[in-house]
Amino acid sequence: MPLATAKMVVGAFPMAKLLYLGVRQVSKPLANRIKEAARRSEFFKTYICLPPAQLYHWVEMRTKMRIMGFRGTVIKPLNEEAAAELGAELLGEATVFIVGGGCLVLEYWRHQAHQRHKEEEQSAAWDALRDEVGRVALALEALQAQVQAAPPPGALEELQAQMQEVRAQLCAPDPPPAPQAASTSQEVSSSEEKEPAEA
Repeated sequence: MPLATAKMVVGAFPMAKLLYLGVRQVSKPLANRIKEAARRSEFFKTYICLPPAQLYHWVEMRTKMRIMGFRGTVIKPLNEEAAAELGAELLGEATVFIVGGGCLVLEYWRHQAHQRHKEEEQSAAWDALRDEVGRVALALEALQAQVQAAPPPGALEELQAQMQEVRAQLCAPDPPPAPQAASTSQEVSSSEEKEPAEA
């Protein structure tokens, strides 16, 4: 058994006992009023207190006789005063039990409603997370498409190198003419001057 579950179980029993004692103390005045009404009212005593008391007495005595081995004995009913007292006690205990059971049922319903609310919140959070993951996936696909459409980095470097070469060629000054080129140009010009003279 995990430690958290053990702590919860250990912590639950004192709370349950405390809750039972609280319900018992709260419902005791109600049970006492029912007992007083049973003692005073003839109708209440005859039709509400006596039948459960006589049934309880019969079951209790029959069980005791069977345990002791007396099977065929006839059980005498309680006298009216003792039956009324026992019926009032049973009614008081039943009132305490019903109030306690009602409290437990209400607590169970409240807990179930709380659990349902918690589950709804969790499912809403999961739905929001799923939507967010879907949006992020779409954005990632768009970014991947943009990256694939862009030229590869090697082509960019090649293009930059070519641009630098062109810039270097455009910015470089014209080289001075070579001396041989100057003498050949003088020879060409002198030969051109001689040709019109001969003519």
